[in-house]
Amino acid sequence: MTVEHWDEQGFDAAVAAGVTLVDFWATWCGPCKMQGGILDKMELPEDLAGKVRVGKVDIDQTPALAVRFGVQTIPTLIVLKGGEPVERMVGVTPAATLVEKLRQAAL
Repeated sequence: MTVEHWDEQGFDAAVAAGVTLVDFWATWCGPCKMQGGILDKMELPEDLAGKVRVGKVDIDQTPALAVRFGVQTIPTLIVLKGGEPVERMVGVTPAATLVEKLRQAAL
């Protein structure tokens, strides 16, 4: 699985269709680094492979997206379906939980 990095310019197009997991983070955030490691190692099961996108948004580089999605604490992970939020997780979240939330959104 490839974790993409999005800015304000490409974000809407990246999340417009299907199911997307977005990790709102910052380079100075210790828990964000832990979450990033989880995402980098996370493997999507066969039923989700190719059906979901996973990306990161650096809130220091793209503060307007953080404001738009009401991100006040990082890491915040939001599952989007068709560009609309359907699930929000705050704090370091295990891969198994992320996969389950993605599976629920993909139904």
